Amino acid sequence: MNTEFDDIRPYLDSELPQAVEELLADEAFRKAIATVMPEMSFDVLAGIMRACRTKYEFQTRLCYGFLQKIIDRCTTGLTLDYAALPHDREKAYTYLSNHRDIVLDSAFLSMLFVKQGMDTVEIAIGDNLLIYPWIKTLVRVNKSFIVKRGLSIRQQLESSMHMSRYMHYAIGGKKQSIWMAQREGRAKDSDDRTQESVLKMLAMGGEGTPAQSLRQMHIVPLAISYEYDPCDFLKAKEFQQKRDNPSFKKSMADDLESMRTGIMGYKGHVHFQVAPCIDAQLEEWGDGMPRQAMFARVAALIDKGIHSSYRIYPNNYVAYDLLDGSHGFEGKYSADDKARFCDYLDRQLERIDLPVKDTPFLRGKMLHMYANPLVNQLAAQGED
Repeated sequence: MNTEFDDIRPYLDSELPQAVEELLADEAFRKAIATVMPEMSFDVLAGIMRACRTKYEFQTRLCYGFLQKIIDRCTTGLTLDYAALPHDREKAYTYLSNHRDIVLDSAFLSMLFVKQGMDTVEIAIGDNLLIYPWIKTLVRVNKSFIVKRGLSIRQQLESSMHMSRYMHYAIGGKKQSIWMAQREGRAKDSDDRTQESVLKMLAMGGEGTPAQSLRQMHIVPLAISYEYDPCDFLKAKEFQQKRDNPSFKKSMADDLESMRTGIMGYKGHVHFQVAPCIDAQLEEWGDGMPRQAMFARVAALIDKGIHSSYRIYPNNYVAYDLLDGSHGFEGKYSADDKARFCDYLDRQLERIDLPVKDTPFLRGKMLHMYANPLVNQLAAQGED
């Protein structure tokens, strides 16, 4: 058994019984479950959890049902287009995606894979979100590995190498696919860009040149498109708070509110679009490119894959036209679509509680959140 990664890896199936007992004994976990699953008695839940012998069983028997209820209550549908990849169910990929919801992006992806008869993914999750012991236990049961944050420069370098080695081990050794966001945290304005630092981390733990190491990770750009972002008003609020106070930082309570709102809020239609794996492009470029230029070019390639693959909804077209002060995309939405979206914006703006509320500023930020996917897709298609 490889013990090198015990501090960050998901739990092994053999460790599941002990992890389940730790969860069931945690009073904070019991309270959280009572809030999100009030219709299920704790004894019934405990019986289901104890009957699970693998992480996959835990996900499909327990988490799958909870996610399906969220889909039924909070969306008009959840879809996946996987046609860009060959149907090689044994090959492991690193799905590098834009990031819309703290919890649900990776959870929805795993659920969609289960419906396709595929294995669930391992998930990179920052330890800044693991604010209670039971959350850390639960995410490791759900096949998450831990990204350590808030370290010194030297510690960060060591941690990045450690995590990169684990990810290469997961892809090459365990043949286990991985999901990771293209950047640290979510792009609050939905202007999704791959951080080169993420790619440098991925390349650290492999063999050969940086380009060869990235090819070993089999990177697949993945576009996630939410028709409505339940946290849009919270993101707009944060924009004003940072504008008015540049040193503003969110509290633990703010993070919990974002997680709760993202999970339980209305999302409309949610679509996952897989783009082609970038291995062939990396192979074509060869290994002679200067290191920094290579990382910049790979980041642009991933961005293009994501931007080209967005599902564009009427909301996106309406927001673009409202910001542009034009009617260029009127053929893409109806008068009802526009009225519905404008009413939605007004309702979300009313939910923002600030002592001095700059409504035009907040509205503009929310419009940019919905327009930017279209802006970036148009740019990506123009490059073609």
